[in-house]
Amino acid sequence: MTVLERSSVLSKETALVILARGKADLKKYGVTGEQAVFVKNAFALERKVIPFRCGGQFVIVVAKPLKSDKNQLKELIRRAGACLVTLFNDEKVDSITIADSDDNTDHLMAFAEGILLGNYQFLTYKVKDKAKESNALRRVILYSKGVKEQGLERLRILTEATAIARDLVNEPVSTLNAVELSRQFQRLGKEAGFRVEVLNKAKITALKMGGLLGVNKGSSTPPTFTVMEYKPARPRNKKPIVLVGKGVVYDTGGYNLKTGAGMETMKCDMAGAAAVGATLWAIAKAKLPVHVIGLVPATDNKIGGDAYVAGDVLTMYNGLTVEMLNTDAEGRLILADALAYGEQYNPEIILEFSTLTGAAMAAIGHYGIVCMGTVDARTKTKLRNSGDQVHERLAEFPFWDEYDELLKSDVAELKNIGGPMGGAITAGKFLANFVKSPFMHFDIAGPAFLTAKDGYRPKGGTGVGVRLLFDYLSNY
Repeated sequence: MTVLERSSVLSKETALVILARGKADLKKYGVTGEQAVFVKNAFALERKVIPFRCGGQFVIVVAKPLKSDKNQLKELIRRAGACLVTLFNDEKVDSITIADSDDNTDHLMAFAEGILLGNYQFLTYKVKDKAKESNALRRVILYSKGVKEQGLERLRILTEATAIARDLVNEPVSTLNAVELSRQFQRLGKEAGFRVEVLNKAKITALKMGGLLGVNKGSSTPPTFTVMEYKPARPRNKKPIVLVGKGVVYDTGGYNLKTGAGMETMKCDMAGAAAVGATLWAIAKAKLPVHVIGLVPATDNKIGGDAYVAGDVLTMYNGLTVEMLNTDAEGRLILADALAYGEQYNPEIILEFSTLTGAAMAAIGHYGIVCMGTVDARTKTKLRNSGDQVHERLAEFPFWDEYDELLKSDVAELKNIGGPMGGAITAGKFLANFVKSPFMHFDIAGPAFLTAKDGYRPKGGTGVGVRLLFDYLSNY
C-alpha cells in the first residue's frame, strides 16, 4: 500500500511533480530560469508532461488540462496521475512530492488519488516474480499548507477501501467461495469496528429464503447471508440506510450454461458484495455519522445433480412465487430475498449494487453505472452528484409500469426474466416486487471488471461503487 503524507517543506530527497499552467512561476520550486523557459516552450508545443533534472532532483512538470467543468477537470487530473505511475515505476522512483502551482488543494488531492488508485496491484499468486513485479512507488507527499489532515485521512481510507474491493473481486472462487467471503467480511468488521453476523444454511433454510437456496442447489458449498451494521453514537439518519450487494462468487449460468469465454471473468459476479463490504469498512474507519446496514446473500451458481432448472417454481422470502425460466438470471433471485429481508429495518432507503445484466453493459459499456428505482428526485440528484464527483457516473433508465407486464407468469406470480426487450429494466422491475421502501438499483456489470486498464482503473476488478457510496454517505 502506498503511503500518503503531507509536508510544508520541499524535500530534495524525492522526485518532484508540479501541476502547472503555462504561466506558472516555477522558481519557487527550485527550477532554474533556463529550465522554466524550457517548460514554457514545451507548454507552447502542447506537451503534457515535461521531465528533467534540476540539481540532481528528478522533476516532472504536468500541464493542467483546460476544462471548465470542475468534475471533468478533476477526472482528467486523476487520469494524469495514473498515467505518471508507469513512469515512476519504470524509473524505480520510490518517493514523490506533488505540488500545485495554483495551490489548488482539490487538484492536488485528485492527482494523488489517481496515483494511489493507479498504483494498485494484485500479486497474490505471483509467487516467484512478486518482488520483481512489485511497483517501486511507495510514498506520496503532498506539498501544501491547505490540505487538511482529515481530508488526507479520508483519501487514504477511500483508496484502501477501493483496493479491498478490488482484491475481493480478483480472488478466484477456489479461494473465495461464499463461506470465505463471509469470513472476509468478519475480518473487515473486526478491523474497522462494525458488527457482522453470518447466517449459515440452516438459518437461511429456517428463514425460507427460496431464491438463495434455489440458486445454491447445484453447489457443494453452502450459501451464506451476511448482515453488517455500522451504527455510530449520534447518526444523522433516524432510520438506517440499507446497502445490498450481490454475492454470486462464481456464475457458470447453471443449466443455461455460459460459453467458455463468457465464464472467464465470472469470479467478478460478487463485485456488488465487495462494494458493500468495502464501503462499510470505509465509513467505519472514517467514523462517518451515518447508520448503515449491509446485506450480502452469497453462493455460486453451478451445475449439479440437484441444481435448479428452467420450469422450477421457487417460493421467496416474502412469500412470492417465481417461475424459473433461465438459470443464468440468478442474481435477482438472491437479491430478492435480501431486499425483502431488509424491510425489517424500516430503512430510509435501500441501495442495491449488482453485476446483474449483460443488457446494462451493452447499453452504456464500462463508462458508467445503469441505475433505476423509486427514491425521490432529491435523493436521485444527490446520488447523481456523487457519481459525477468521483466519475462513477449514473445513467438512469425508465421504470415505467408497462415493464411489469413482461414479468407475469402463467404458473406463478412472477417469472425471473422478461424477454428480449429492456433486459436491464425488467431485472430492476423484478427486484421492485420485493421491496416496499424507497430503493435504487445500480447495475455495475459494465464497469466492475475490465479486460484492459483504463486510467486509474486496472485490468480486473475496479472496486466500482465504493467511491460513489462513500461520497454520498460523507455528504448525507
